[in-house]
Amino acid sequence: MVGYVTLGTNDLAKGSAFYDALLSDFQAKRVMDDGRIILWAGKDGGAMMALCKPFDGAPASVGNGVMVALNAGSKEAVDRLHAKALELGGSDEGAPGPRSPAGGFYGGYFRDLDGNKLVAFTMG
Repeated sequence: MVGYVTLGTNDLAKGSAFYDALLSDFQAKRVMDDGRIILWAGKDGGAMMALCKPFDGAPASVGNGVMVALNAGSKEAVDRLHAKALELGGSDEGAPGPRSPAGGFYGGYFRDLDGNKLVAFTMG
């Protein structure tokens, strides 16, 4: 269904260092880097993630209501990814914990160095 998600950055070097470190927990590797856009793919062959300088040359900005969800696979992995994002300079948008009254969804929210919002989550 989803092939890849792209987030904008105003500093590709700093942003890519953040995602190289963060996505290493998924054993993700760079599969493309043309100097304007970098694309990471995980070992599972699922959806990929890209970071780029906007094509139109205007500054990158975050979208209100836009968020990328990273399936961490376990509560422990959610906790680890959330903490790692903060250690790498990201900002907290909601500590890891249950988010659904019915249970089943556990997530930790953060923003990257450019302010893009992400969540590390697990279901079940």
